[in-house]
Amino acid sequence: MVKSLDAMSPARLKGVGPALEKKLAAIGITSIQDLLFHLPLRYEDRTRVTLAARARVGEYMQFEGEITSCELQFGKRRSLRCSLRDSSGSMTLRFFHFSAAQKESLAVGTQLRVYGEVKHGRAGFELFHPEYKPLSQVSQEPSDTLTPIYPTTEGLMQPRLRSIIGQAVDLVVGNEAIEDYLPREIVAKFNLASLTDAIRHIHRPPANAFGGWDREAPNPGRDRLAFEELLTHRLSLRRLRDDAAAQTAPQFAGENQLIRGFLSTLPFELTGGQRRAFAEISDDLSRPTPMLRLLQGDVGSGKTVVAALSALRAIDAGYQVALMAPTEILAEQHAVNFRQWFEPLGIEVGWHSGKQKGKSRAEQLERVASGDCQILVGTHALFQGEVHYAKLGLIIIDEQHRFGVQQRLALREKAASMHINPHQLVMTATPIPRTLAMSAYADLDNSIIDELPPGRTPVNTLIVSNERRGEVIERIAAACENRSQAYWVCTLIDESEVLQCQAAEVTAQQLAEQLPQVRVGLVHGRMKPSEKAEVMARFKAAEIDLLVATTVIEVGVDVPNSSLMVIENPERLGLAQLHQLRGRVGRGSIKSHCILLYQSPLSRNGKERLGVMRESNDGFYIAEKDLELRGPGQVLGTAQTGLMEFRIADLVRDAAMLDEVKDAADHVLSQHPQVVDSLVRRWLGENIHYANV
Repeated sequence: MVKSLDAMSPARLKGVGPALEKKLAAIGITSIQDLLFHLPLRYEDRTRVTLAARARVGEYMQFEGEITSCELQFGKRRSLRCSLRDSSGSMTLRFFHFSAAQKESLAVGTQLRVYGEVKHGRAGFELFHPEYKPLSQVSQEPSDTLTPIYPTTEGLMQPRLRSIIGQAVDLVVGNEAIEDYLPREIVAKFNLASLTDAIRHIHRPPANAFGGWDREAPNPGRDRLAFEELLTHRLSLRRLRDDAAAQTAPQFAGENQLIRGFLSTLPFELTGGQRRAFAEISDDLSRPTPMLRLLQGDVGSGKTVVAALSALRAIDAGYQVALMAPTEILAEQHAVNFRQWFEPLGIEVGWHSGKQKGKSRAEQLERVASGDCQILVGTHALFQGEVHYAKLGLIIIDEQHRFGVQQRLALREKAASMHINPHQLVMTATPIPRTLAMSAYADLDNSIIDELPPGRTPVNTLIVSNERRGEVIERIAAACENRSQAYWVCTLIDESEVLQCQAAEVTAQQLAEQLPQVRVGLVHGRMKPSEKAEVMARFKAAEIDLLVATTVIEVGVDVPNSSLMVIENPERLGLAQLHQLRGRVGRGSIKSHCILLYQSPLSRNGKERLGVMRESNDGFYIAEKDLELRGPGQVLGTAQTGLMEFRIADLVRDAAMLDEVKDAADHVLSQHPQVVDSLVRRWLGENIHYANV
């Protein structure tokens, strides 16, 4: 057998020299196998030639004809304008960037085949910068397969990349060795296409497959590769879990004096959901292997109390706890709560963030290293190199989706360097759809708090156009007159934190002028931690009636007297984030309202998304709709989640595969563990370290 394509250099292919090799490496292609698994983003239909008279504006189409004129035009921008005529009429080809050689190649009388997007021009149909070739250089008949469009990089154009990948596909079609790592029994059991057929179909789909893998219709080639990709991601996360299961963790005893003392101070009884979740966590903490558990619960379900109970198990056993939150405002809120709960029990609660400086920082680090600080609360700074724990036994991560896989692994590495394998509890108030839980969190056990504390009232959600802003401001005034409190949340199209903060400052000033009888406060991400803490404390103490804020208040803020929230430009946010923000009201017995103040006109997708918010207060339903409408990348944030950047799999479209993928992963790990590394290398490439931590 010839050398396998997974180890063969692209330099074997015609036209691939050192310079091109370097460009390919820049997008992760170092072998012919990598070329084969560099999958198209979409397809273009160049299988037919359309007459000029049948051109349709807004569509990409292919035409053939003769250049009847070609001239420079001068106006706001210099352009090269050519007229292309066929038997039915003519259209304009326009180039704003062109060379002298290109101008010569478009001489009058030249017969061309062109492809591009049809637009309205001053003299009829126009194509801007179309792809073109002289008819003398193309086959008489158009391609009988769709044309793939690949992810590329600067200096690597589509035609060249298509040519190189086409050569790689020819090798596979010609029976060169592309190894199928899926066991035969898996391929047979789940009726999967062969790898060779899948590769050929994905890179050269027939004309009747237009739409690629975005369509719901069955697509054997796409489905085979999506199955393999989902399987690989699950295997990599399962390996993380198996590695953890092979480690030794401290065992914590059951209910103790600290827990009994804490429960006796609570002004409420735990809900059934809280008790069940803590029972599952307690069972994990009593075992000699590290707990890896995800605690889900809707906004206001009481996850923090369960986290506190878990922390007391570790502290009573003589271990330290680290509690990490994604934002300073949430971390500060946790620090306040845990000090109120734990200091009466004789437990020292510390605080640490990246903005903490000088003597206080040094003293805090010293107390953590000595073990005097029993629970340290803060942001991701808790796991920077300078932080050394005396005896870390439990890591609690709040709002897990805001950190993602990489940070979870960083915690594990930090723990390994201390020769202690702490338990990990990760929490989210953004309910995770089953499809995401099975894919992104396959290395975690799952607990759900499925009920809210008694006395909570559902929030009434209204969708209001910004044209009625005056009415909304009057409603704020009425609410504050009735001794209730309100939020006004500012968002922008631009994600710049600076601009968002500026928008909040301007809005706060305007509202203060329009509502002189209302005490207006302001909080945003660029304020000093002490300033934010002071404003939040004043709002909680009812010294501020209306709090204007950016989305920094998305999680963790608990002011039961607040009963009205206005969210500007809600169409810019995901459903899960809107649900989180809305969860800041309705935390007491007062009837609460959330006004989504949108900017007209609202797109069809925008109307559908905001309609979901009006219809439901169920976080799990909202999370499913968010996944359906936006996809996993935006729901979780692909920049942070690493493993969720699928090339071909789609968790909405391929949800029905996930149970089969789970079964296949169990079979591969037990019967064919030797193929896991090869699959991970094929699909994750440079991310292979995820499977080796």
